[in-house]
Amino acid sequence: MIVGIVGLGLIGASFAKAYKENQEGHTVYGWNRTEATADKAKELGVIDDKLTDENLGQCDIVVISLYPEATIKWMEDHKDKFNKNGVVIDACGTKRWVCKEGFRIADENGFEFVGCHPMAGTKFSGMEYARANMYHGAPMVVCPENHDDKDLLERVKLLLAPCEFGSYCLSTPEEHDRVIAFTSQMAHLVSNAYIKSPNALNHKGFSAGSYKDMTRVAWLNPEMWTQLFLENKDNLIFEIDYLIEELKKYKVAMENDDHDELSKLLLEGKERKEQVDGK
Repeated sequence: MIVGIVGLGLIGASFAKAYKENQEGHTVYGWNRTEATADKAKELGVIDDKLTDENLGQCDIVVISLYPEATIKWMEDHKDKFNKNGVVIDACGTKRWVCKEGFRIADENGFEFVGCHPMAGTKFSGMEYARANMYHGAPMVVCPENHDDKDLLERVKLLLAPCEFGSYCLSTPEEHDRVIAFTSQMAHLVSNAYIKSPNALNHKGFSAGSYKDMTRVAWLNPEMWTQLFLENKDNLIFEIDYLIEELKKYKVAMENDDHDELSKLLLEGKERKEQVDGK
């Protein structure tokens, strides 16, 4: 395959490495806003050469790994350069806006766009942390314009085979953003707020696994997550409001020294975890 990677940060460079290292014979072109990063990627063998307007039309698959606003702009700026027989995907953490504009641009210009979200990453950002096995066994959420087009889903799976995703989840952009507000965005937001406690400064010697689990994703990219939170604020605010109401119940039970109510709340949470994730 001939592969185009737009954005050579952690996610994009991990795609590039997967195509270069997990299977032989693929040609990988890469573009980055900062040309020095693309030069470095070529020097290190992460890509074969820079992605240009001239070779963009040769790509069987183009993976756009930019922030949502930049993703749409890049597609708009290159709308007449994509391979009409290829597939363009994005890797954004929200899907409604990107898919709406992506489907429109693709339909108007005769190429195939599929919204995608690889469910993988690390607390670090930048090409230096990219790994060829970043997506090995990870889920990939796929948001096509037409859910009845089974051939397209199989084509996407084939094009992404070198990335070694563990599963593919078909979704609408609306469902994706609603669920991702709970599974990803809330975890990052709560972790980021939790670490601001004044007691965090004194945690050493008192913290173990639960502290590490709770604070791992507090270490985030502020600009990227700001864009994602604001774009999905309706779903995220719903989750915040729900959590606040639940926390109030625990607070009131403790204020009232209500042993039975507090025990009941804790049991409900334990049983809910068993229900959704198994024992």
